[in-house]
Amino acid sequence: MHCGANLDDRANNSLASVDTALDRAAEREQVVELYAHNPGVTVPIATLEHVLAGARDRGLPFVTYAELAAGHPGGAGIALSFDDQFVAAWSALRPLLAEYGARVTFFVSRYHQLPEDLHIQLHELAADGHDVAAHSVLHFRAPDYVEDHGLAAYMKDEVLPSIQILRDEGFNVTSFAYPFGARTSELDDAILEHVGVVRSVAFSYDGTVQSACPH
Repeated sequence: MHCGANLDDRANNSLASVDTALDRAAEREQVVELYAHNPGVTVPIATLEHVLAGARDRGLPFVTYAELAAGHPGGAGIALSFDDQFVAAWSALRPLLAEYGARVTFFVSRYHQLPEDLHIQLHELAADGHDVAAHSVLHFRAPDYVEDHGLAAYMKDEVLPSIQILRDEGFNVTSFAYPFGARTSELDDAILEHVGVVRSVAFSYDGTVQSACPH
């Protein structure tokens, strides 16, 4: 089970705190995990470029969640991901990501509601070397859904269809991100029977990016 720190403005993480996290990853030979949602709306493009440039300047290779699920051998790196269904905004990032040689992961929710042109754009992102992964069907908060309907229902309604629809479209889905980062150990165990990695979030609203998922 992995956790990422939020780059969106509402998380109140300063660029200085992000730099510290990148420095720590390089010094400790760890993979720092950062995520955002809608480029240019929830997170400034300048923030994303700062992260990309910071990774380049520190020699941090980009790691996708598919690589983590496959047993990444370790060492310093950065796993950058984007959540939800902002495919057009992600596609607009292609030149910037290519400029920095970045490979990132897109955790997609509500895939069945996306128009065909956005399906095509996701395939273009995958062809660029990016990872496309699952983020539930309708983005419900998982523990609440389990409380109301049971674990089996959450798996049947939200997890397994979100994985299968992407696999049926040709994406190699090997990870799942929790909506809102809301999780339990019971959920982890159930979902990890179907993917190699689940990602939650490290809450850092004090403005400091700490190591994600502390022991």
